[in-house]
Amino acid sequence: WWHIERVRNNAKLIAKTQKVDWFVVSLALHLHDVGDRKVINQHEDDYTIAEDFLKSQLIKASDIDHSMYIIKNMSYSSSFDTKPIKKTKEFEVVQDADRLDALGAIGIARAFMFGGSKSQPMYNPLIKKQEKKTKGDYHAMNSSTLHHFYEKLFLLKDLMNTKTAKRIAQKRHTVMQNYVSEFLAEWHGKQ
Repeated sequence: WWHIERVRNNAKLIAKTQKVDWFVVSLALHLHDVGDRKVINQHEDDYTIAEDFLKSQLIKASDIDHSMYIIKNMSYSSSFDTKPIKKTKEFEVVQDADRLDALGAIGIARAFMFGGSKSQPMYNPLIKKQEKKTKGDYHAMNSSTLHHFYEKLFLLKDLMNTKTAKRIAQKRHTVMQNYVSEFLAEWHGKQ
């Protein structure tokens, strides 16, 4: 739940400078991880969970369709798909808000918390940075938590859609860069 709270707070910051349908944004941000493969512990996402819930409510079909399009296409791994993604303003706000939560001090905490839950090493200097060209490559990656900064987190600031998110992302990116520099200096006994 607290991830949703933070994403909502990020979305509110971004939406101050964007004219969006807040109802669609709110639906998508509240349900964006329902059915996510990491949450349901499966190999594939199951977005029917969120869609079935929305269909059980008194919500216009067009709002359901718009929200579900955002949910199904906003993930980082979806950026490896070859199909073009239609980015509405609502899509951009939700995607940016979610990506911002992976950056900065909270992003650092999340990375190590998730890595620990998957029994990943904190860092292993013998592991090389892994390249990814497809969604399958990304899902199959198995490296250290520190490598995750280079393999994904440091890339996010350049993937933001809105000016507001780009500004916030730059600051949070710098926080992470400073942290990783300090981590590596300590790891190698330089400080």
